[in-house]
Amino acid sequence: MREEEKKQPSQLKRFKNILKKRWVYPAIYLASAALIIAGILWYQSVGSHSAKEKFSNDGNALVGQNKSDNEAIEVNKAIENFKMPVDHPSLASIEKKFYDPNASAKEQEAALVVYGNTYQPNQGIDITMKNGKSFNVVAAMGGKVSEVKEDSVLGNVIEIDHGNGVVTEYQSVKDIAVKEGDSVKQGETLAKAGQSELNKEAGTHLHFEIRKDDIAVNPVSYFNKPLSSVELPKNNSDESTSTDQKETTNNTDSGNTPSANENAGE
Repeated sequence: MREEEKKQPSQLKRFKNILKKRWVYPAIYLASAALIIAGILWYQSVGSHSAKEKFSNDGNALVGQNKSDNEAIEVNKAIENFKMPVDHPSLASIEKKFYDPNASAKEQEAALVVYGNTYQPNQGIDITMKNGKSFNVVAAMGGKVSEVKEDSVLGNVIEIDHGNGVVTEYQSVKDIAVKEGDSVKQGETLAKAGQSELNKEAGTHLHFEIRKDDIAVNPVSYFNKPLSSVELPKNNSDESTSTDQKETTNNTDSGNTPSANENAGE
């Protein structure tokens, strides 16, 4: 019994002596830190693995990759506003305005297009430069070229589809720089202004239209406004814009000039 009692104090004394060593406590701290870090890494690896199993495909379904059928949307794309389809708007002037059924008789008459013996309401605006020279015709808004065709009466045509049933049309152009199927940016050069048989009086000009569901609207009303603002006239049946300017027919009463009011319903 006495020998055991002697051994116990000596072992305790040794332990106390070890604790007095300078390296003991740093070693304990390092070992504890290693254990804590190992535990964190293990927990993270387990959590990451369970997340992959839950969502499958390494998360691809969440970002629209591989098996996702949803198209990516460019959320940061700036909203464009319609602009004058010319390089230098400050030097341009509107030679013939859009036919407005609510305008005065004088304004309506000035907005009639005369071709042969046919009188039609102008479905767009005719733009000229003050110096009378040709100028670059540019895209009023970004979109996809849906049609490019030669037309001796209209003076060649470019049509751009902007989606939502809205297209812009550029008539009386030459030196066309785009083709059907091209994607164009706002301000990109499409062609140069030329002349047309339909409106010889305008000389070198651009005939510009904005159409919603194939109904012409007043372009001036939508400059500096977004695509979403384009709306159909409230009374389409009463609007002159429902007449397609591309279809020119001879007036059977060749000796008579119809008044502006008579043309309002065409």
